[in-house]
Amino acid sequence: MAAKKKAAKKAVKKAAKKVAKKVAKKAVKKVAKTPAKKVAKKAAKKAAKKK
Repeated sequence: MAAKKKAAKKAVKKAAKKVAKKVAKKAVKKVAKTPAKKVAKKAAKKAAKKK
């Protein structure tokens, strides 16, 4: 079980990194309209929901 949990955690981390990159790209475009802090909070909420 421990090995499976570790593998799952790694998979989640990899997925989170991919999502983070996508969100970061979108955020860069949105920064002109919204403050970076708001974008970061939204990204954090989205990441939290996917876990």
